[in-house]
Amino acid sequence: MKIMLRKKSGVYFLIGIKMKILPRKIGIVFLVSALLLSFLMGCTTTALTTSRSPETTAPSRVTIIDQTGRTITFNTPPQRIVSLAPSNTEILYALGLEDKIAGVTDYCNYPPEAKQKPSIGGFSTPNIEEVVVKSPDLVLAASRHQKEIVPKLEARGLTVMVLEPKNITEVIAAIALVGQVTGKEKEAQALTSNMQRRVRAVTNKTMPLSLSPATCFIVWHDPLMIAGSGTFHDELIEKAGGHNIGNALAGYSKDFSLENLVIANPGVIIAGIGMGTGEDKPLQFIRTESRLRDIDARKDNRVYGINQDIAGRAGPRIVDALEQFAKFIHPEVFK
Repeated sequence: MKIMLRKKSGVYFLIGIKMKILPRKIGIVFLVSALLLSFLMGCTTTALTTSRSPETTAPSRVTIIDQTGRTITFNTPPQRIVSLAPSNTEILYALGLEDKIAGVTDYCNYPPEAKQKPSIGGFSTPNIEEVVVKSPDLVLAASRHQKEIVPKLEARGLTVMVLEPKNITEVIAAIALVGQVTGKEKEAQALTSNMQRRVRAVTNKTMPLSLSPATCFIVWHDPLMIAGSGTFHDELIEKAGGHNIGNALAGYSKDFSLENLVIANPGVIIAGIGMGTGEDKPLQFIRTESRLRDIDARKDNRVYGINQDIAGRAGPRIVDALEQFAKFIHPEVFK
C-alpha cells in the first residue's frame, strides 16, 4: 500500500486526508500512525488468507498397540490391506474399506463380494508368498497367526496388526482400532455405538429375569464338543439370559460326554451349523440321537441351529448372534 504525501498551498495531502503542516510534530505522529496501521492491515489480510487455505500437510503419524501388545506406527493410512481372517474381512467391509482390500482367505465369504477378492490361501495356512506379492502396507492377522505367520511376514518387511478379541467388548475395541489406523474413526464410532446399543437392548431385558434356562451350545457332534467358559458362545448364552451348562469347562471342550449331557438335562440346546463341510450335522444329531430323547430340550422342541459364521466370528455380526440367542432362550421376551 503506497502512502502519498504531497504539499500544495501549505497543506499536506495524505491519502485524501488533509493535514496542516503546523504543528509539525502532530503531522509526523499522524503520518507514522498511518504507516503502522497500513502495515498491520496488510498482515491481517495475509493471516486470514492463510487460515482459509486448504490443508496441505501430511496426516500425522499414528502409533497403536494391537490386541497382543505389539506397538505399531503408521505414517499414513494404509492403502493396501490383506486380511488373514474372515472376521477381519467383515470388519473391513463394515467400515467401508472394501476398495483397500488386496487379499483375503479362502474362507472369507461375507459379505458375498469378499469371495471375489484375490485369495492368499487358507485361514490357518496362508501362503506367505501370495501375501508378499500383494504388496500390502497392512496385514490384518489373528491370534492363530501370532506364533509362526506373523514373524515370517515381518521378516519380509510387512506391517502386521493382530486382532485377538475374546469377547464382545474386545470385538468392539478391535473395530475401533482398525478405524483409527485406517482413518475411518467416524465410521468405526457409528458402528460400535450401534453394536453397544443393541447389546444393551438385549441385556436390559435379560438381566432382571429370575429364570436362566440351562443352555448348551454344541460345536460338534462326533466327538461331542461343547462351548465352555471363555468362549464367545458362553458369553452369548449368559447375556441372552441363559445358564451355560458347560461353563465349568474351559474353552471348547471334548470332555463333556453324551451321558453328562443327559444328566445336565438342558432346556435349550443351540447347535452350530455350516462349519466347513459339516452343514447341519450337529443339529441333526441332537434332534435324532435316541439317547437324548428324554432331555427337556428335545421334549419341548427347543433345539435350535445357528450359522457358525455368525456366532463364531469375532466381527460385527456377533451382535446378530446375541439377538438370535436371546430369541432361542427367552422367546417369551423376544418375540
